[in-house]
Amino acid sequence: MIKRMKGDVKYVVFGILIFALAMGFTFVNYKDAKAAGREDPLLGYNFSLVLDGATKGYFIEAQNIGSENEIVEQKVSSDKGQKILKLSGRLKIHDITLTRGITSNMDMAKWREIVVAGDIKGARKNGSIVMFDKNLKAVAQWDFAGAWPNKLICNPVDASATSSSGGMGIESVTITVESILRVK
Repeated sequence: MIKRMKGDVKYVVFGILIFALAMGFTFVNYKDAKAAGREDPLLGYNFSLVLDGATKGYFIEAQNIGSENEIVEQKVSSDKGQKILKLSGRLKIHDITLTRGITSNMDMAKWREIVVAGDIKGARKNGSIVMFDKNLKAVAQWDFAGAWPNKLICNPVDASATSSSGGMGIESVTITVESILRVK
């Protein structure tokens, strides 16, 4: 019985040693990553929409900020055989969707009404989307040009369906932009 316990103690000590070594390597790698300039991802808590220099609203969500290129495949033959080159094709700028609770602010509805009236040229604006952290410090910014609202959707929530105190209505605006660039 005592021999068996001594064997079990060896395994426990060996396990503790392996655990301690693993934790030591993890700590060293963490310090090395910090020294190499690695940083954690930015957490966005809200976003502002700035049009022609004036803030037009604050939003809880921003989606599809960016661009992509279509892929063009080209077959190439050589003495080594065939291969396919993947080349950059047409640039596509994504439509941006911003979401917030419905407020008394009518700026998005007024902007959309310009488009509905048929004046796309008059509706086009240059601006920015600014992302703020939990301390309301600007941590990222995208500047865009030639933007106009192609969609405005409001979804009022039925108060009886969510709770006795009522629900929050949601407003989403989708903005078409001609160019976008992250500047911060």
